[in-house]
Amino acid sequence: MPSGTTYGNRKVAVAGVALSDCGRVDQATPYALHAQAARRALADSGLDRSVIDGFASAGLGTLAPVEVAEYLGLHPTWVDSTSVGGATWEVLAAHAADAIAAGHANAVLLVYGSTARADIKAGRRTSNLSFGARGPLQFEVPYGHTLIAKYAMAARRHMHQYGTTLEQLAQIAVQARANAAANPDAMYRDPITVDDVLGGPVIADPFTKLHCCIRSDGGCAVLLVAEDYVPDLAKPPVWVHGSGTAVSHTTMSEWDDFTVSPAAVSGRLAFARAGVRPAEIDVAELYDAFTYMTLVTLEDLGFCAKGEGGAFVGEGRLLRDGELPVNTDGGGLAACHPGMRGLFLLVEAVRQLRGEAGPDRQVRKPDGRLPHLAVASGTGGWFCSSGTVVLGRG
Repeated sequence: MPSGTTYGNRKVAVAGVALSDCGRVDQATPYALHAQAARRALADSGLDRSVIDGFASAGLGTLAPVEVAEYLGLHPTWVDSTSVGGATWEVLAAHAADAIAAGHANAVLLVYGSTARADIKAGRRTSNLSFGARGPLQFEVPYGHTLIAKYAMAARRHMHQYGTTLEQLAQIAVQARANAAANPDAMYRDPITVDDVLGGPVIADPFTKLHCCIRSDGGCAVLLVAEDYVPDLAKPPVWVHGSGTAVSHTTMSEWDDFTVSPAAVSGRLAFARAGVRPAEIDVAELYDAFTYMTLVTLEDLGFCAKGEGGAFVGEGRLLRDGELPVNTDGGGLAACHPGMRGLFLLVEAVRQLRGEAGPDRQVRKPDGRLPHLAVASGTGGWFCSSGTVVLGRG
């Protein structure tokens, strides 16, 4: 197990993390949520904003991240705006860690904010069924092949091939809501049952409403720094031990296997570069736009064999005090999902490793110690992209 493993030429640490106001935020702009999260993350780190020489953002502005950096009053000499859907933030974190390790930047701020829910409520935007109809998508979108239909079709294939049941998929939603119950920032905290999930309105067969992520407002920020800054931090560092990224497809006909996500590649790379095995991970924060996404990501990261995800997610294994705590804040199924949720995974992973999650939802090992290793894995598009980051204490 690594202890301050060298990542490239310099070790890279997470210095500060924070959320903006989340959930129902009707009186703020996305820019304001970016700024709020950035200020809080800086305060969490104990560093001055003058140390920031790198900036990564995506999803807002015509010239992202230039517009957001301008709004925040930053003048970075290293920037990135790689946008690959929900995996964006793990990919950006991997890029930032590489840049810091190589000496191209010293302190990189990653920040995100969205008022996706408030905008729809206020009529400033409408819901979208697809990402667009240009390029390769022109061959699918006209026939009603929506975003959620792509996930639903993949889930059906897993059910057909491996015998995965709707009840097993529903268990993921039930356990996510149970984890959210102890999170005061979660949007939905009331318990649900498997019957509640199965009995809800069908959105895209086999998914009912509770198989799908919520729509919320919110933002968050993560500050990554070179090891040189660690003595000045307000809190003990969380180290970046390894990362991996991968892309798979955009056209469904080009997806080789509906039961395998690109996390099978990004996870293998991240664990190998970190020098750890999946069995050593104490906490997993996984992108969960739909219940099937959680299940197949668990398989592809190596927490169980392919086809065994249905059995693996049962019996409370994903709960805070379960065998493998997953999405300890409630995830996108219950806590928040303002759009590209990947950065929230990193925030929660860091808080768990620091022991800051609070008495009711802090993960602890059987002997009472804090978790030592966490993995954050984001998925973009309809399993089009993946980014996986391994984090650890000490």
